[in-house]
Amino acid sequence: MSPSTLTRSVISQRITSILDDIQRLNSALYAMNTTDIQRYPDNYEVLSTDAALRAETITCRLRHLLYASTNVKKSEYLTSAAAMQGIDIQQRGGIFEITLPCLLPKRRQSQSTEYLIDPLTAALEQYVKSHTVRRFRHCVVCFSHTYCRDLPERRVRDYDNLEIKQYLDAVGAWLLTDDGGLLCDVYHTTELGETDCTRMFIMDTPRFPTWLAERGVQLQDGPKGS
Repeated sequence: MSPSTLTRSVISQRITSILDDIQRLNSALYAMNTTDIQRYPDNYEVLSTDAALRAETITCRLRHLLYASTNVKKSEYLTSAAAMQGIDIQQRGGIFEITLPCLLPKRRQSQSTEYLIDPLTAALEQYVKSHTVRRFRHCVVCFSHTYCRDLPERRVRDYDNLEIKQYLDAVGAWLLTDDGGLLCDVYHTTELGETDCTRMFIMDTPRFPTWLAERGVQLQDGPKGS
């Protein structure tokens, strides 16, 4: 619907539904705040996951309402959202480093994927428009999954359970010639750091061994890649 056809009644219904989601989010946060994480770690994990997914769903629903009820362009908003989230794209010595502000979602969490994928795509588009970019042909894409070292290490997840494909597709659309297996290798590593985040490093295949060796000191705190 365009702003001219979306009625006030429909807008009100959507806002009321979002307010209901916010109330549920508040309830989850209050429950998290009163749960003993040491005695009931599983309960805390369920509550925190529920709260995080609800927050991401609320954000996505608000975006959709914005697009449908105002003249704000989706591309312009998502560029601002990428900056607000802290999505950062850097190119140093022919190696791209993309920093995402959180850990990648688990598979089949579509709203969670949308929350991050759309701003990432907008940020990549903006970067390519404002910089000279050479698409990689034979390359390695390294996903560095960084977990906050102050939180329990049991939070570390298997790589197979993470949503990787959509993020690789987003990067491939702007930076790669082809993300097929013959041209693109994917490497994973887990690190402990100051805060949760995900970094993607994209480089020509011959650069990878040297890059990995130079980064070795930074990988000593956590399990190595696979």
